[in-house]
Amino acid sequence: MRKALAALAIAASVAGCAKRPDAIAPAAIPMEAYTGLSCPQLAQVHANEKTRLAALAAAQDSAATGDAVGVFLIGVPASSAFGGDKEGEVAVSKGKILAMESAALRKNCTLAPG
Repeated sequence: MRKALAALAIAASVAGCAKRPDAIAPAAIPMEAYTGLSCPQLAQVHANEKTRLAALAAAQDSAATGDAVGVFLIGVPASSAFGGDKEGEVAVSKGKILAMESAALRKNCTLAPG
């Protein structure tokens, strides 16, 4: 019985761990939010969002690492417990980038690679 409770506690704590950025699915953002922008405006907003996503992904990766260490050492995903998990922000940023890229395709705009 004690082993079953310990296993359940470990499974519950691991389930609360922050995901790695590449495992986070993009949020659904309509491309219509960006079709009113000119191609240069769209390129600038896209570049800004890519920079923002890189920073969020680094923070999320750090949170995931912190959670893994926390679970290993104390049995608690510490980063997630103290607000380090940026999963929602990463998902929205990824969704915005996809929406911008779809809008750029529709408008025949060229976005900087990256």
